[in-house]
Amino acid sequence: MNASTQTLLSTLLEPLSSVSFASLNMGTLTPMLIVIAGALGILAIDLIKANMDKTLYVMISILVLVIDFIAVMGMSDVISVMGAQRGFFDVMLIDGLAILSQLIIIVASMLFIPLALTGKRFHEFAYPEFFALFLFMIAGFQFMVATDNLILIFVGLETSSLALYTMIAMHNRKKSFEAAIKYFTMGALAAGFYAFGAMVLYAVSGSVELAVIGEKISQAGVENIYMYLLVASAFMLGAFGLKLSLVPFHTWTPDVYEGSSAALAGYMSIVPKIAGFVVAMRLFELLTQSGVIWLDYVLFTVVVVTLTAANIWALVQTDVKRMLAYSSISHAGFVMAAIYLGTTQANSALFLYWILFIFTNLGAFTMLWVSRQKKVAETSEDHPFSKFSGMIKTTPIAAVSMAIFMLSLAGVPPFALFWGKIYMIGSAIQANELALALIMAINSAIAAYYYLKLILYMFFKEPVNDGSVYMINSSTSLKSIIGFALFMTIIAIMYVDPVLQFVTDAVQASGY
Repeated sequence: MNASTQTLLSTLLEPLSSVSFASLNMGTLTPMLIVIAGALGILAIDLIKANMDKTLYVMISILVLVIDFIAVMGMSDVISVMGAQRGFFDVMLIDGLAILSQLIIIVASMLFIPLALTGKRFHEFAYPEFFALFLFMIAGFQFMVATDNLILIFVGLETSSLALYTMIAMHNRKKSFEAAIKYFTMGALAAGFYAFGAMVLYAVSGSVELAVIGEKISQAGVENIYMYLLVASAFMLGAFGLKLSLVPFHTWTPDVYEGSSAALAGYMSIVPKIAGFVVAMRLFELLTQSGVIWLDYVLFTVVVVTLTAANIWALVQTDVKRMLAYSSISHAGFVMAAIYLGTTQANSALFLYWILFIFTNLGAFTMLWVSRQKKVAETSEDHPFSKFSGMIKTTPIAAVSMAIFMLSLAGVPPFALFWGKIYMIGSAIQANELALALIMAINSAIAAYYYLKLILYMFFKEPVNDGSVYMINSSTSLKSIIGFALFMTIIAIMYVDPVLQFVTDAVQASGY
């Protein structure tokens, strides 16, 4: 090594030599490192001894998620005493939003992964790579929500997306390959939009930290950098519109959900979106507070169009899974209203709504497994409404369970999602957004029609006699997950107040 090279290296490494390990606060990385280590451990086990039973990988995944949950709760105790924590060269940010969203991600994942024990119906569960990708995906989501650094958000976004594309394709059906390609294409477009928007924000502020970007915008004056902010906001709205399946960026959602297994479709409707909502909350509320007032009008339009159009499309669906896909788009619009409102009550309502949505929506998608083993004659759809005709006579427990999930999604009291909807509408009224509150209430009434339509088929129509029989997966894990989701959907009223208090404290502590 010559002298010039040594001089260059010493110059580059000199800043690092003054950084102590303690100042990096590596504890902020602990939750992510736990799941990454778990994923690498699964791959190492398969490398050492192949063809191990999938039960081992399920148990390892659950154990890793439990440890991850404990680590996040430990961080919660730390920030409750010491306030928000930064770490790893200040790119990590552990605050109330990061804790809340990570807990939602982990709990939803813990509900999903035991479904891999439901026999050999879905062969992707037999591959250890599926579980490793699943844990890598969770790490990506956790990185997204535990930072306000645009670069690390992008890294988390792509880590989770690349893993999810592969998991969809592993379902190994024609529709699954098509779904994975569509999701990959839309994901690549979203990544491009995000990168371009981040580049513009960096150009006007000289920083990739959201807090610094907000300060620089306020100092420069919105009127002086109007066009730059318009371009950045447009690209960021496109990026998050694609990730959150907001209208008009929603077109991939029904096809991707239809091509995925029922449980993975339910998981996709919950976990990737909460990560996207947290990042959108940090970004868009910062921009509006910095003086980008016209962004409010854009967000209002997106919320109203997403709510209304998705419900109208859901009304005309003949396949239950596609109906639930459009339903999830409508729910995303409902929750996006909290980011438009930007109040502490609305932000608290966002998390309360999504916590209650976990059990109801994942339970509803999982219940699609409890259906006829064969397709109904003369249809290419996997889950047509006619498939559920007369279910109350053939499998009454399954019919009652699905009906409760539908009533909850419709917002019928006293079931879980009613409390999320009523608190979100109350947040709009409290913010004097009476028109938005009225639109949300009307759309809830519209949504009730297509949810009740399925109940009508199950309870008031005769079973279709096409030679196939109703099949209930006898797996204990499937029954346990559906039973737990059903239990939480029914008795949610008993837990709304303590959950809401926990959520509100975390949101207020984060300054939102």
